[in-house]
Amino acid sequence: MTNPLRRKLLLSVPGVLALSSLLPVARAAAPRLRFATLAPRGSLYHRVMLEVGESWRQTAGPDAVFTVFTDGVQGDEPDMVRRMRIGQLSGAMMSVVGLAEIEPGAAALQYMPLMFDSWEEFDAAGESLRPILERRINERGFVVLYWGEAGWVRFFSKVPAVSPADFRRLKLFSWAGSPNQVELMKSLGYQPVVLDNTNVLPGLQTGLIEAVPTLPSWALATQLDSLAPHMLDMRWVPIVGAAVVTRQAWDAAGPEGQAALKRASQQATAELRAQRARSDDGAIEQMRQRGLKVHSLTPAAQSEWHQLVTGVYPRIRGGMVPADMFDAAQQAVADYRAGHSAR
Repeated sequence: MTNPLRRKLLLSVPGVLALSSLLPVARAAAPRLRFATLAPRGSLYHRVMLEVGESWRQTAGPDAVFTVFTDGVQGDEPDMVRRMRIGQLSGAMMSVVGLAEIEPGAAALQYMPLMFDSWEEFDAAGESLRPILERRINERGFVVLYWGEAGWVRFFSKVPAVSPADFRRLKLFSWAGSPNQVELMKSLGYQPVVLDNTNVLPGLQTGLIEAVPTLPSWALATQLDSLAPHMLDMRWVPIVGAAVVTRQAWDAAGPEGQAALKRASQQATAELRAQRARSDDGAIEQMRQRGLKVHSLTPAAQSEWHQLVTGVYPRIRGGMVPADMFDAAQQAVADYRAGHSAR
């Protein structure tokens, strides 16, 4: 290399360094969590999720952003799981319909009709099953933040209906996002009509459907009782859900962010548990005041329902619900009943 060329190169280095000092430094992207849910905006489940997100945001810094997409704008729950897997969402608050897309064993909390007679029995099963489910969900790349129960599914109908035979004569709504529920209804001898939630009220108006298994709180919010003014007071299944976050988002939160999420999630669990029974009872009472007819089970009808459902348990076990989780739930309920009947 000639001396003039070497000198030009050496003289150019300070100039490059000086110029680089004047260029703007690239800023790291602001921390961001994006969650989705089918729950309505402003509902208890939305508010609780916002509280959890705010706790995380306070530790993540002033530029951190926590967003919740409500009302199913990100699709149904299987869609949410797919979006989390490709990184479009950080997490979601989902029912068992979505959780079972991650871990099929979650179905044991919701897909076994009349397995649980009370919240106490459900909690006994939950204490046994949740640690197993959380471990399996973690192995599949997700972290459970908190669990919650929305209430018990009751049957609303356009005409009085109490016995299984009464409902076999009716066209029964079945959610489009849950093919397992459709199969269950068919196995029980029902006439399921598959629709999405937005078509429930039009379906009742046109006669496409005549009965809807749903939560009293949802029936109250949508005024479904004005079209289906009869309710069978039978606890069919609990609606169970959990807020989950992807492992990638969890790791990115760091120790402080994870600690904040854990603290807020403990509060969320307590708040949702305190509201679950009041939500059902309050909604039913409000609908009673505007004309809802509540039909109680007679002993004969109760026996018919239990005989019908236990007859399909062998199809549910190993089909809709993995056998090991079905057995664990059933054993937990049996143990609870044995312990309390002895008192």
